Amino acid sequence: MNNRTHSATRDEALEGRKWWLVDATDLTVGRAASQIAKILKGKHKPNYTPSMDVGDFVVIVNAEKARFTGNKEDDKVFFTHTMHPGGEKLTPMKKLRERHPEDIMLNAVRRMLPRSALGRDMMRKLKVYAGEKHPHAAQKPEALKLSL
Repeated sequence: MNNRTHSATRDEALEGRKWWLVDATDLTVGRAASQIAKILKGKHKPNYTPSMDVGDFVVIVNAEKARFTGNKEDDKVFFTHTMHPGGEKLTPMKKLRERHPEDIMLNAVRRMLPRSALGRDMMRKLKVYAGEKHPHAAQKPEALKLSL
């Protein structure tokens, strides 16, 4: 019996890639982001290898209709810093939703992935759109129902 752990090769990682379509209407942002991050990493596949990008592509539509629990819509503030003295920027959730509604879901997923070159490769497979339309119909993405 073979008791060795199988590590996926580059060819194995690339051959089984699928496209998934997620409708974010009425989904809780954090719960949806954790499952999407799992798909981008490839943890749902039997050939998952932590040091390789074996995940699938994910297209998120209706990101503007995703919701938060509790009072996060009013209280949550996004923090960034320009790395200059006094360069902190605090952006309230409501303002971010008005200007760039897709960034809310994009940031939630990005922060659940590794902070490395591997995580950046995984993020390239995530496509987020505020509305219903997306330019990835040629890839024939399968609808994915997230279990929340």
